[in-house]
Amino acid sequence: MAVTANTNVTYDVSTIKENIQDALVSISPTETPFMSAIGTKSVSNTYFEWATIDLAAASSTNRVAEGENTPGNDAPTNATRLANYVQISDKVVEVSDTAEAVNGVGDAQRIAKQLAYKLKEMKRDMETMIVGDNNAAVAGSSGTAFETASLSAFLRTNVDRGVGGANGTLSGTTSGYPNAAATDGTLRGLTEAMLQSVIASCWDEGAEPTMVLCGSGVKQKISSTFTGSATKFKNVEDKKVVAAVDIYVSDFGELQIVPSRFVRSRDVFVLDPSQARMAYLSSTKQKPLARTGHSERRLISATYGLQVDTEKAHGVIADIDPAL
Repeated sequence: MAVTANTNVTYDVSTIKENIQDALVSISPTETPFMSAIGTKSVSNTYFEWATIDLAAASSTNRVAEGENTPGNDAPTNATRLANYVQISDKVVEVSDTAEAVNGVGDAQRIAKQLAYKLKEMKRDMETMIVGDNNAAVAGSSGTAFETASLSAFLRTNVDRGVGGANGTLSGTTSGYPNAAATDGTLRGLTEAMLQSVIASCWDEGAEPTMVLCGSGVKQKISSTFTGSATKFKNVEDKKVVAAVDIYVSDFGELQIVPSRFVRSRDVFVLDPSQARMAYLSSTKQKPLARTGHSERRLISATYGLQVDTEKAHGVIADIDPAL
């Protein structure tokens, strides 16, 4: 078929956008299972405290004679003051006026999209520092950042550590903030007996854990080696093979096995999410910074710390090599 001379057809145009999905697709993980499971609170200082109560051990000899006229005083039940420091996390976005004006693929270069991406990145950073790090609290100083203690640094009671591993310490004998992180021990293989022991220890302390938080290797280890985890057909007609353990039914209740991309591969946490929370001195916000010529800048920031209401509500199986 003939085409009139000088007709501008698509074959001659080199500036047409390729068929690229405008709604950009990202495979970067944004799930933050620990922060999503626990609560939140507001605090009013960079150093924040909370009180935890331990009842006296149950007595099998609490008997008195009828009419006793000189009952003695029992030891008072006082609270223990625990604490942590907050820390500041931020992201800065700078976009030129030209980048804001042009029509880009998915408009990823525009400031609104950049802010959305950086908010997700900061959320991942926060989760990583809370459960994917082994960090003591740091008071900070002029020119030195505050640091909030991570979950690992708090756990001292319901623990199972490898050879050479040691609990973190508090700034006081039984109170204060974690001033030293836990010491990593020798890596070893995970067994079901280890998990059962830590769950039982939590229960003995009065806790009711409902979540096991672990990395991908440990999740697969639990699915492949724990009792009752043999590969099963869900329904023959569905042609589906079930080879995962997502709920662990212990002697003390059901626990959800939750994989996390941000937990250290060597740590397996047994958690009661109702007994921890994120404490915000300043919630996540964004504000404009001074313009620099033909560019616009925005600051995203949050000031926050981890509060572990009572560390006896949680446990850890540390120093695990999922490959063993």
